Amino acid sequence: MQKKLLILLFLLTFPSVLYVFLSTGKTNFIHLRYIGERELAANGKDTIYHSIPPFKFVNQDGDTITDKTYDGKIYVADYFFTTCKSICPKMTTELLRVQDKFEYTKGMVQILSHTVNPENDSVPVLKAYANMVHADTKIWNFVTGDKKALYDLARNGYLLNAMEGDGGPDDFIHSELFVLVDKEKHIRGIYDGTNIKEVNDLLDDIKVLIAEYFIKDNAHKKSTE
Repeated sequence: MQKKLLILLFLLTFPSVLYVFLSTGKTNFIHLRYIGERELAANGKDTIYHSIPPFKFVNQDGDTITDKTYDGKIYVADYFFTTCKSICPKMTTELLRVQDKFEYTKGMVQILSHTVNPENDSVPVLKAYANMVHADTKIWNFVTGDKKALYDLARNGYLLNAMEGDGGPDDFIHSELFVLVDKEKHIRGIYDGTNIKEVNDLLDDIKVLIAEYFIKDNAHKKSTE
């Protein structure tokens, strides 16, 4: 049974593993960089990579979505609003590429879109938007919630906007950036979601990250046998 599970896992991740081998020509490939300043660990001695802090929002189906929802998942995060007519439609088109490209991972790769306009983007509005853009909501959540919490997460979690703000009525974030987050909630890449070349880089980096986990998990299994 264990052998069958390993074979199934390899078949699911094979496109990513093959990509890494063909693009580097070696098995000891370069890992993706970590983004953000290192933070002091709870023991007060060690330092750890910047990670996405806990959060709690509501998605297009009225379900509670938290950081725990993405435990063991790779995900791409962005900020948008449903009435945006400038960069958001292009960003959504590019995220559909992410959705379709990694359908084979069966939910290992997910998408999390946060509204910057929670006053307008209610649960029903987000649901209608998700349907309109043909999002697969099994892997793509559109979330709303407290504006201050959404904006704090954008600035201090995803490192999207260097400009200070308080999440008040006059505060507004309009970012074209996609953030690649790994299974440990570390940021592994930031990309211009309106730029096809940069989104291609994102797709490639997701493949590398999948392969990185596959090789790491396989090595761990061998060491415990």
